[in-house]
Amino acid sequence: MSSKPASTATRQLRITGMHCASCVARVEKALKGVPGVQDASVNLASEKASVALAQPVDNAALCAAVDATGFGAEAIGSDDIQGVRERQRDDQQEYLGSLRRSTLLAALATLPIFILDMGGHVLPAFHHWQVHSFGEGARSWLFFLLASLVQFGPGRPILIAGARSLARRAPDMNALVMLGTSAAWGYSTLVLLAPQLLPEASRHLYFEASAVIITLVLLGRWLEGRARGKSGEAIRRLLDLQAPTARVVDGDELDERPLVQVQVGMILLVRPGEAIPLDGEVLDGRGAVDESMLSGESLPVAKGPGDQVIGGTMLSDGSLRLRVGAVGADTVLARLVAMVEAAQGAKLPIQALVDRVTAVFVPVVLVIAVLSALVWLLLGGDGALSQALVHGVAVLIIACPCAMGLATPTAIMVGTGRGAELGLLFRRGDALQALSRVEVVALDKTGTLTEGRPDLRQLSVASNWDEDELLALVAAVEASSAHPLAGAITRAAAERGLQLPAVEDFHNHSGAGVEGRVSGRHLSIASASAMAEHGVDCGPWQEAVEAAAATGATPVLVAVDGAVAGLLAIADSVRESSAPALAALSAQGRELLLLSGDHQRTVQAVGKHLGISQLQAGLKPEGKVEALRVLQDAGRRVAFVGDGINDAPALAQADVGIAMGSGTDIAIEAAELVCMSSDLRRVPQAIALSTATLRIIRQNLFWAFAYNAALIPVAAGVLSPWGLTLSPGAAALAMSASSICVVANSLRLRRWRA
Repeated sequence: MSSKPASTATRQLRITGMHCASCVARVEKALKGVPGVQDASVNLASEKASVALAQPVDNAALCAAVDATGFGAEAIGSDDIQGVRERQRDDQQEYLGSLRRSTLLAALATLPIFILDMGGHVLPAFHHWQVHSFGEGARSWLFFLLASLVQFGPGRPILIAGARSLARRAPDMNALVMLGTSAAWGYSTLVLLAPQLLPEASRHLYFEASAVIITLVLLGRWLEGRARGKSGEAIRRLLDLQAPTARVVDGDELDERPLVQVQVGMILLVRPGEAIPLDGEVLDGRGAVDESMLSGESLPVAKGPGDQVIGGTMLSDGSLRLRVGAVGADTVLARLVAMVEAAQGAKLPIQALVDRVTAVFVPVVLVIAVLSALVWLLLGGDGALSQALVHGVAVLIIACPCAMGLATPTAIMVGTGRGAELGLLFRRGDALQALSRVEVVALDKTGTLTEGRPDLRQLSVASNWDEDELLALVAAVEASSAHPLAGAITRAAAERGLQLPAVEDFHNHSGAGVEGRVSGRHLSIASASAMAEHGVDCGPWQEAVEAAAATGATPVLVAVDGAVAGLLAIADSVRESSAPALAALSAQGRELLLLSGDHQRTVQAVGKHLGISQLQAGLKPEGKVEALRVLQDAGRRVAFVGDGINDAPALAQADVGIAMGSGTDIAIEAAELVCMSSDLRRVPQAIALSTATLRIIRQNLFWAFAYNAALIPVAAGVLSPWGLTLSPGAAALAMSASSICVVANSLRLRRWRA
């Protein structure tokens, strides 16, 4: 049986200062410890926390809990969409700018040390030239000054954060870097200032290691920050769709105002080639609107008086005047962004493995580093102290769990962002993983597989009648009826451009058709059974009636002055996208099930047309829920695709509820995935995207875990008898490269194609 989390109030916080998975674990633990907090989920990639509340909690209490762990926190309110966009950009630019300056300063100070020291190792003649020209003492003091500048300048924030995490007995990546670089710098300083305290064989300087480590860590964070920034580009592109101003109609004048000054009910003018500023209803004018940012469909949609338009869409042709219906956080675009961000902030079940590992990872690494140093002190022989330092520092640096913390959230961010560009809105991040594992796809019929409205599919007339003549008479009578079938007939007459004559003596017989007098003739329009009850001879038309019913259509007979003059077959047409979508789902190995409240014969006709062998008809909403529950009790994972109010219970029951964008708000709120267009092909696309995202996450996790598992023993010196070692500088480079590779692998989803 499906088990979805109960709905609770949620708060969004922005968290600063996190660098690895252990940072995430500390913030989550702190938030969960606040009274009234039911759950907390922190996303390293987006630097946001989603807090589920069981009872009201002040934002100040949540932020204070985070501040106590050494990280920064800020509550995210329901600001206007423009303000959110500007603040995100400013913060990102400020963060990256600061990192860039620190990295450049560290690199400028480290480069002379690296060239002089490494160059001397590679070319002994270069080393002799340095000693001859400057003297060994001057060279050592230069290294000390430059390394100290790096350690306590650009590296100062790392040292402070690391010391704080150790003081709280919750060591993180900063603690590992702080311990490693401080050990290298402190040991080298001791060799420089008091060499007599150390054995002669251990009097080596490692200033280049401390400087290179900090420089590479900063470089890695800068590159990682730039890459992580790209993972949120889909959201920023959505935010950029909204125009900054709107042209308000004020009497006979036009007043261009910022969006924050536009209120519901105001009249706006939109000209060709402009973005529609806000959601609203068209009052006058006609135009073609590009809604691809919502639906993923490239063809413009015709809009006229009475039609709804959405802020952020583009008016490609024509001119419109519209009345504003929603502003700020209530607009479709703002809600869309909020849904995607909520999904990006969620944790997938696969993340539980990462959380369990990282909870003990850093303490275990500290133990390994200490053991490695002790073993080398005992078994290292001459220079044992130096070897102990080198291998202990290398273990500390190589094991920073950055890649682990980024493996899942970056893939979720890019995957859900790419989905949003295609009109696929994952309202919950864990739906990504659940959708990839779905075995059965159950579908509603009306409005999902079909257009959701009846159309005239066939018109047959007696030999003495003309089609247009009879259709005009029938449509004239049906124009006075509110029955859905009447709408199909009047639309068909309008499409043919027929003029409808006046009707007299109209009568609506509930459940038994309608009748009226048109142009001096009496018309009865009803089912064959109702006609027979009124003494009309339907015998010659019986075969045609049965043939129409067999196709899933509703046959309606027309009698003129007591004699059958024609047959109208009315049916809800199957969407053009249904057949290829179902074929794609079958090709993906998904089992198909049709669940409908319609009559058995109609459902069977649609199922036969689309090749669905498993179907259930005549179901009430609770019947659909029970059908899904039976499958789930048998251990099957089920997705349900629907669009109506009556589909909401089934959407909530399914492991993954998929609402078509043409559906009701209630259906959309009950679903985990919303397809913004009515094109059913979006469903197999969503499954394919889900599968691709999970594949990227598994690759990321394998890379992160395999990398640490493979290189920690090398850093500890286990393979040094065979000449395979890892210096602290190389460890820092490998650690940074691991994180960048994980982020870059996730960014491949930006180019994903179905």
